Amino acid sequence: MFTQLKNIDTAFQHIKRFSLFLVVACILISGFAVYTSFDMVKTVQGKIYILANGKALEAFSAERKDNVAVEARDHIGMFHHWFFTLDPDEKVIQANMGKALNLADESARKNYENLKEQGYYNNIISANISQEISIDSIQLDISEYPYHFRCYATQKLIRSSTAVTRKLVTQGWLRNVSRSDNNPHGFLIQKWETLLNQDVNPNAAKQ
Repeated sequence: MFTQLKNIDTAFQHIKRFSLFLVVACILISGFAVYTSFDMVKTVQGKIYILANGKALEAFSAERKDNVAVEARDHIGMFHHWFFTLDPDEKVIQANMGKALNLADESARKNYENLKEQGYYNNIISANISQEISIDSIQLDISEYPYHFRCYATQKLIRSSTAVTRKLVTQGWLRNVSRSDNNPHGFLIQKWETLLNQDVNPNAAKQ
């Protein structure tokens, strides 16, 4: 009888240990499954698909702080592209200026209005001049906010018979604003001014 009770007690201890092991194993498996699920969701949320030319291209999202310098330089480059790319067509000039002024504050608008009052755009149209710009370099300081920048660029004014090349240097500051279709980078240029805008060839005819 005592042997039978002892066998029952031993069996109970085995069952108890097995049950405890099973519970711990279930907890570990469940925890691993939850962790894996969250990690998978995080990975999926980090993927962005961009439709380009009818094809879905995969991109990856990142923290804004990781891309500040890249986005800021592109914002500055796009502003200068739209502000200084001109053709002898009033609608083209207005369209480009509209895009440029969405990326900057009233300092850019004042520059535009001053040029307009001086007859700069009328001269572009009447003389059939096309103006192009290429960005040489952009110096950007992101150690302090708002971010100071200096843009070095080359302008080319193309007439039917001649072409004039100019060196352009501007500076300003960037502050953060909400992103929109008109301002995808979420920056606004402020206190923008031209430091240098002169012909590379001093003997060339000036605009």
